Amino acid sequence: MSMPRLSAKICGLSTPEAVQAALIGKAAYLGFNFFAKSPRYVSAEAADRLARPARGKSRVVAVVVDPDDALVEEIARILKPDLIQLHGKETPARAHAVAARTGADIIKVIAVSEAADLAPAREFDNAAHQLMFDTKPPKDAVLPGGNGARFDWTLLSGRRFQRPWFVAGGLDPWNVAEAAALSGAPLVDVSSGVERGPGLKDPALIAAFLDAVRRV
Repeated sequence: MSMPRLSAKICGLSTPEAVQAALIGKAAYLGFNFFAKSPRYVSAEAADRLARPARGKSRVVAVVVDPDDALVEEIARILKPDLIQLHGKETPARAHAVAARTGADIIKVIAVSEAADLAPAREFDNAAHQLMFDTKPPKDAVLPGGNGARFDWTLLSGRRFQRPWFVAGGLDPWNVAEAAALSGAPLVDVSSGVERGPGLKDPALIAAFLDAVRRV
């Protein structure tokens, strides 16, 4: 059986209906957001309930932003995620520490607006299991991601990284094929692009996004 050309992560899930749509569409990763300022925020207990149908079907990801040890340990104890996505200014040393403390694999997000922003990816060759290239937010942005803005995906074209990597930022059902083609990414991540309002995932948009991914 051949592997799919492209695999997807649906991020910021907060309702059983959205989780079900992601599972029906065969999303490879389901993301739950633990950043308190986000409209997609869920508690560890809520994430655990939502993630139960996904076990053994999709990889469960906890999304955090510069988390302290107490939050990391709470997530590990209650949710037991397969991966922890570090979406802040975490260093390689911090990524190692979070992995050691939790036993989870690490996705490190690299914020991009120009080619020079890709350089930090090399620093995480031995500290992260996967990378994610997301749009660098404006300086006054409250959220580090999920802002619906895209960067120049051609910056990633022809690049080789030591780890599997995602392209993220401004993806939706209508441009995900273009994003994959221009960047060469094997993995894609979507959050606001499958919402009908901030934090309100639309099962129909999730289905449309995953259908577009399968067609790539």
